[in-house]
Amino acid sequence: MKVTIEYIGHVKNIIGSMREEEVDIGENSSIANLLMTLSEKYGDPFRKAIYEKSGADVKSNYIITVNGFLLNQLDGVQTKLRNGDHVTILPIVSGG
Repeated sequence: MKVTIEYIGHVKNIIGSMREEEVDIGENSSIANLLMTLSEKYGDPFRKAIYEKSGADVKSNYIITVNGFLLNQLDGVQTKLRNGDHVTILPIVSGG
């Protein structure tokens, strides 16, 4: 099954200059499975900044949405994905 991943802000610097990509993942995959796939693809920079396999959630400086819904509105990293879902990974921005 395929999902579209959109990278916003400096996440693009972590993975390269790509803003969006389509990723093949197995049926019945969760956000955690997708993040593990991305961490294998993009290596240590991705793991250190966004997600490590041993973590129960994404790192505190990032937000992930699935079809516009925040993970905390769903089942967190255990949220099941469906073919055609749109996942966005973005940094939390603060300042004044």
